[in-house]
Parts: sequence; structure tokens; C-alpha cells
Amino acid sequence: MEILFTLGLFALVSSITPGPNNLMLMSSGANFGLRKTVPHMLGVALGFTFMVFLVGLGIIQLFDQFPASYEILKWFSVIYLTYLAYKIARSGKPTEGETPKSKPMTFLQAASFQWVNPKAWTMALSAISLYAPERDFASVLIVTLIFGLVNFPSISVWVLMGQQIQRFLTSAVKLKVFNYSMASLLLLSLYPVVIG
Repeated sequence: MEILFTLGLFALVSSITPGPNNLMLMSSGANFGLRKTVPHMLGVALGFTFMVFLVGLGIIQLFDQFPASYEILKWFSVIYLTYLAYKIARSGKPTEGETPKSKPMTFLQAASFQWVNPKAWTMALSAISLYAPERDFASVLIVTLIFGLVNFPSISVWVLMGQQIQRFLTSAVKLKVFNYSMASLLLLSLYPVVIG
């Protein structure tokens, strides 16, 4: 029972702390609201849960066999997150008659994003290494289920914060400042990846 408690605590802390997913979800909540962000939220939650499961079943061994694959993934992640930061900086509500500059992430985009998200990889690899080191099916399944139960409520907090912030973003200038701030924080979240 104690191991389940510590696993649940690990899942909560790693899921609710700032990272690319949570920053993008908060930005989406502020720009598009809760309802339009639901597919993004489900993509993150289910995509990450599936990732933990696959890492536990053996994807982790790819990094052991091909160490260069980690370096390739790292730089692909940096490039893609830089692109997403640019998209966040450029997002905002369109003025009357203007076509939207951006739209919320879809379910598939968010689920796919987990595979290039450095924090998601760190969380999945750490969870399996710490709580299912033998990588037996039962242990991997327990880790996956705990993360599945904890992740969605944790990321929802960020969307709701974004939605509440939306009330203060009453002008195009305020929204632009917010979006540039979120884009900058997303870029800052890459610092440990780049220097690591």
C-alpha cells in the first residue's frame, strides 16, 4: 500500500508541475476556453498514459540499444517545442472579419506530442524505472493506471487556470503579452534539455 501511495504522489507531482503540456494547456484555456480545449486535454491524458504503458513494455530498451536515438529525440523535441512556442506567441482571438491565426490542438496532435515532449519522456522513464523495474506486465499496468487516474485531473487544473486568466485578458494587448509570456516560459522549459 505504501508503494501505491508513493507512486500516486510521484504521478501527482510530476503531472501537476509546470512543463510543456501544462503551459500549452493553460495557454489554450486562456485563448479558447475549456470546451474547445477538451480534445487537447484528452490527447495529453490518454496519449501520455499509453506512452507510459509502451515504455514499460519495452520501448525503454531502444535507448539502451541505440544511445544516439536519445540525442536525436532530444533535438527533434527542441525544434518542435520552439515551433509550438512560436505558434503560442502568434495565437489570439481574431478581430471582426479576420480569420483565426491559430486553433486549439486536436486530440491526435496532443497525443502525438507526447512522443517529442522531454518532460513526458522523463516522467515515463522515471516511473517505469522506479516503480516497475522488473518491467513485468502487472507492475507496468499498475504504474500506467495510477498515471491515468492522476494525470487528467492534474492537467485540468492548468486549463481552468487559463480559463480564469481569460477574464483579465480583455484587450488584444493583454492577450498578446500573455501569449508571449507563455511562449517564453515554454522556451525556458527547454533549458534543462539543451544543457543536459
